[in-house]
Amino acid sequence: MKTYHMGDMKNGWFVGDFAPTAFRTSEAEVCFATHKAGENPQAHFHKEAPEITAVISGLIVMYNYTTHNIHMFGPGDIFVVEPNEIVEPIILRDTQVIVVKVPSLPKDKYYYDPDCT
Repeated sequence: MKTYHMGDMKNGWFVGDFAPTAFRTSEAEVCFATHKAGENPQAHFHKEAPEITAVISGLIVMYNYTTHNIHMFGPGDIFVVEPNEIVEPIILRDTQVIVVKVPSLPKDKYYYDPDCT
Protein backbone atom coordinates (compact mmCIF):
# COMPACT_ATOMS: atom_id res chain seq x y z
CA MET A 1 0.00 0.00 0.00
CA LYS A 2 1.16 3.49 -0.85
CA THR A 3 -0.15 6.48 1.07
CA TYR A 4 -0.43 10.13 0.11
CA HIS A 5 -1.86 13.38 1.40
CA MET A 6 -4.08 15.80 -0.54
CA GLY A 7 -1.86 18.64 0.62
CA ASP A 8 0.93 17.20 -1.51
CA MET A 9 -1.17 17.23 -4.68
CA LYS A 10 -1.59 20.22 -7.03
CA ASN A 11 -4.99 21.94 -6.78
CA GLY A 12 -6.62 18.72 -5.58
CA TRP A 13 -5.71 16.61 -8.64
CA PHE A 14 -4.64 13.20 -7.34
CA VAL A 15 -5.15 10.75 -10.26
CA GLY A 16 -3.84 11.35 -13.78
CA ASP A 17 -0.90 11.52 -16.14
CA PHE A 18 0.98 14.24 -14.23
CA ALA A 19 3.08 14.77 -11.12
CA PRO A 20 2.56 14.86 -8.27
CA THR A 21 -0.10 12.16 -8.30
CA ALA A 22 -1.23 9.31 -6.07
CA PHE A 23 -1.93 7.14 -9.12
CA ARG A 24 -0.43 7.79 -12.53
CA THR A 25 -2.61 6.84 -15.49
CA SER A 26 -3.43 8.23 -18.92
CA GLU A 27 -6.98 6.86 -18.65
CA ALA A 28 -8.49 9.59 -16.44
CA GLU A 29 -7.90 12.54 -14.13
CA VAL A 30 -9.59 12.87 -10.74
CA CYS A 31 -9.67 15.90 -8.47
CA PHE A 32 -11.16 16.77 -5.09
CA ALA A 33 -11.35 20.56 -4.99
CA THR A 34 -12.46 23.11 -2.43
CA HIS A 35 -13.48 26.61 -3.51
CA LYS A 36 -14.30 29.55 -1.26
CA ALA A 37 -17.43 31.65 -1.68
CA GLY A 38 -16.73 34.57 -3.99
CA GLU A 39 -14.09 32.75 -6.03
CA ASN A 40 -14.53 33.21 -9.73
CA PRO A 41 -12.27 30.74 -11.56
CA GLN A 42 -11.42 31.89 -15.07
CA ALA A 43 -13.66 30.84 -17.95
CA HIS A 44 -12.16 27.87 -19.76
CA PHE A 45 -12.75 24.94 -22.07
CA HIS A 46 -11.18 21.66 -23.07
CA LYS A 47 -10.67 20.76 -26.73
CA GLU A 48 -10.54 16.97 -26.31
CA ALA A 49 -11.77 15.67 -22.96
CA PRO A 50 -15.16 16.06 -21.30
CA GLU A 51 -15.08 17.21 -17.68
CA ILE A 52 -17.52 15.65 -15.22
CA THR A 53 -18.17 17.43 -11.92
CA ALA A 54 -20.08 16.18 -8.87
CA VAL A 55 -20.97 18.82 -6.29
CA ILE A 56 -20.43 17.48 -2.76
CA SER A 57 -21.29 20.67 -0.88
CA GLY A 58 -21.85 24.34 -1.60
CA LEU A 59 -23.40 26.25 -4.47
CA ILE A 60 -22.05 27.04 -7.95
CA VAL A 61 -23.48 29.14 -10.74
CA MET A 62 -22.10 28.12 -14.12
CA TYR A 63 -22.31 30.47 -17.09
CA ASN A 64 -22.03 28.66 -20.42
CA TYR A 65 -20.59 31.00 -23.06
CA THR A 66 -21.33 28.43 -25.76
CA THR A 67 -25.09 28.17 -25.14
CA HIS A 68 -25.53 31.44 -23.18
CA ASN A 69 -27.30 29.48 -20.45
CA ILE A 70 -26.89 29.91 -16.71
CA HIS A 71 -27.10 26.87 -14.44
CA MET A 72 -27.08 26.55 -10.65
CA PHE A 73 -25.64 23.43 -9.00
CA GLY A 74 -25.75 22.27 -5.40
CA PRO A 75 -25.05 19.12 -3.37
CA GLY A 76 -25.78 15.96 -5.33
CA ASP A 77 -25.79 17.66 -8.73
CA ILE A 78 -23.57 16.31 -11.49
CA PHE A 79 -22.77 18.15 -14.70
CA VAL A 80 -20.77 17.24 -17.79
CA VAL A 81 -18.96 19.91 -19.77
CA GLU A 82 -18.36 18.64 -23.30
CA PRO A 83 -15.23 19.44 -25.34
CA ASN A 84 -15.19 23.01 -26.73
CA GLU A 85 -17.97 24.11 -24.37
CA ILE A 86 -16.80 27.34 -22.68
CA VAL A 87 -17.89 27.70 -19.06
CA GLU A 88 -17.24 30.09 -16.19
CA PRO A 89 -17.98 28.99 -12.62
CA ILE A 90 -19.00 31.45 -9.93
CA ILE A 91 -18.75 30.10 -6.40
CA LEU A 92 -21.67 31.36 -4.28
CA ARG A 93 -20.98 29.29 -1.14
CA ASP A 94 -17.92 27.42 0.08
CA THR A 95 -17.96 24.42 -2.24
CA GLN A 96 -16.41 20.96 -2.52
CA VAL A 97 -16.45 19.09 -5.82
CA ILE A 98 -15.10 15.93 -7.37
CA VAL A 99 -13.97 16.44 -10.96
CA VAL A 100 -13.18 13.69 -13.47
CA LYS A 101 -11.69 14.09 -16.95
CA VAL A 102 -11.50 11.18 -19.38
CA PRO A 103 -8.84 10.61 -20.62
CA SER A 104 -6.02 12.32 -18.75
CA LEU A 105 -4.82 15.19 -20.92
CA PRO A 106 -3.07 17.63 -18.56
CA LYS A 107 -2.47 20.23 -21.29
CA ASP A 108 -6.09 20.17 -22.51
CA LYS A 109 -7.24 23.33 -20.73
CA TYR A 110 -7.66 26.65 -22.48
CA TYR A 111 -8.64 29.93 -20.89
CA TYR A 112 -11.27 32.19 -22.42
CA ASP A 113 -11.43 35.95 -22.11
CA PRO A 114 -14.84 37.25 -23.19
CA ASP A 115 -13.38 40.74 -23.60
CA CYS A 116 -11.08 39.50 -26.39
CA THR A 117 -13.75 38.11 -28.71
